[in-house]
Amino acid sequence: YARLIKPMKEYIRNEVETLRLRSGVTQETLASKVNVSRQTIIALEKGKYTPSVLLAIKIAGFFKLPVEKVFKILYEK
Repeated sequence: YARLIKPMKEYIRNEVETLRLRSGVTQETLASKVNVSRQTIIALEKGKYTPSVLLAIKIAGFFKLPVEKVFKILYEK
């Protein structure tokens, strides 16, 4: 018989706020550089928004880091 496996919940955690503060960059400046609103950066930093691949690459590029250093997939049972 088939065993039922409960799927793990996946979610994205990001280091945007940490990197932004370390760099001394405002939310407004980051938003302007990656062509989104400040509200998008706020939502991203609070973990309420998962960026598109395009935006994730732009943000990682802004900080001159690989995407995996800025955005991480976490798994929850």
